[in-house]
Amino acid sequence: MTVRLRAHHLLCLLTYVGKGYSPAFTANYDKVVGRLGEGEPVLIVSGPDDICAPMLEEPEPHCLRESAAERDGLAARDVGALLGRPVQAGVRFVLDASSLARMRKVFSAGLTRQACLGCEWFDLCSAVAGGGFHDTRL
Repeated sequence: MTVRLRAHHLLCLLTYVGKGYSPAFTANYDKVVGRLGEGEPVLIVSGPDDICAPMLEEPEPHCLRESAAERDGLAARDVGALLGRPVQAGVRFVLDASSLARMRKVFSAGLTRQACLGCEWFDLCSAVAGGGFHDTRL
């Protein structure tokens, strides 16, 4: 199988510590992280992905807003430059330990955080990064 991810969730995964919008969202996120941890490849998608799935039943899911698409564009640019490969819809790759370590190092330095500006989780992610990514689930 393949984990479908939108580009900005590549950044969110770096600091995921089991907190989320709802218990259903968190349970789903844990499953996605488990699949990635087992080496399942990522498929970059445009729009809602496997992490967004529980949110799609809401009356006005934020994952369909233009702000989420803007975050995707910024994250795709920054993560693609870091990894040396395009991060766009249709691209597949595995998030291995080396890639995650490089992404976390640059994230904690603030170099890939443009997509994070204005996000309601910014402070939590900053604290997780500042604490050395302790208790992250991936």
